[in-house]
Amino acid sequence: MQDITTISSIANLLAETLRDCDIDPARLFSQANIDLSAVKDPDTRVPTHRMLDLWNLSIAATDNPCLGLLVARHFQPAVLHGLGFAWLASDTLLNALNRLVHYSRIIVTTLEIGLEEHPDTTDVFFIAPHNFPNDVHAPIDLGMAMLLHMCQVTAGEPLLPVHTTFQRPAPPCRAEFDGLFGPSIEYDAPVNRMSFDSHLVNRPLGTAHPELARINDQAVVDYLARYDRSCIAMQVCSKIIEQLPDGIPSQENIADTLHLGLRSLQRRLKEEETSFKYLLEDIRHSLAEQYLRERHHSIGEITYLLGFSSPSSFTRAFKRWTGKTPVEYRQNT
Repeated sequence: MQDITTISSIANLLAETLRDCDIDPARLFSQANIDLSAVKDPDTRVPTHRMLDLWNLSIAATDNPCLGLLVARHFQPAVLHGLGFAWLASDTLLNALNRLVHYSRIIVTTLEIGLEEHPDTTDVFFIAPHNFPNDVHAPIDLGMAMLLHMCQVTAGEPLLPVHTTFQRPAPPCRAEFDGLFGPSIEYDAPVNRMSFDSHLVNRPLGTAHPELARINDQAVVDYLARYDRSCIAMQVCSKIIEQLPDGIPSQENIADTLHLGLRSLQRRLKEEETSFKYLLEDIRHSLAEQYLRERHHSIGEITYLLGFSSPSSFTRAFKRWTGKTPVEYRQNT
């Protein structure tokens, strides 16, 4: 738990909520060993074990078992750094949810958020770190409420999940959960999950802005690379995305920009159970699908943006990744 960190804006939300409850957050932050003034800096990270202490102290001070839902009322997209703005600029809710899954570690470094597509529903699930205490429910309550709020803001309507499950037991303030998530809620479930109508999730959004989404995606990658210097893979990803429009970057060039020797880079990537080749393929594949879904760029422009020498080479690579040509993929999304 010592190495797990949480984005500081979550602590700042909690401080705002405490003030609304006429509770001075300074004392509780001091007890949790968190610098109250520092959490206003969007680039600050807070050790998650201290955040858990702060949650416990805050719940005791407010005597509110629904504190996570109360904190969610202060939520704004900027809380999630560039991820919040990229979400708002996504072309569909499915695209936005995929961004959340891909960049979930910006919120909590070891939080796992997954996505499952079924014929009638699209399900989002939260899995807390294995050493996360089972009796601290407020952070997950907040996460689920923030996700629903983002879906509603992006869709422009008060959509509700088809069904919601919580690992937590039913709270004494159950009516507040019903009012927020709708009446179809299950407690003491194996996983925290929200199921949405697939038709609504795949519906094009009028607020889509592909270029703004791409810029904020890059901001998230840069942020992750900046704060987690120990994660060499994220730093490599940031450099690859930055250099792709100029052609396929070489390992040697990436190593040089990171002030590493080639063998040192290869060794550190191997220690993180990945490789330069894998990261390059994964980034090009992910960006290709994103650009094709957003329909903002022609096939020729995407070829250039991903560093391919010709549309035919891009088509061959994309068919290897997905089994479809870029044109077929675009027609079916």
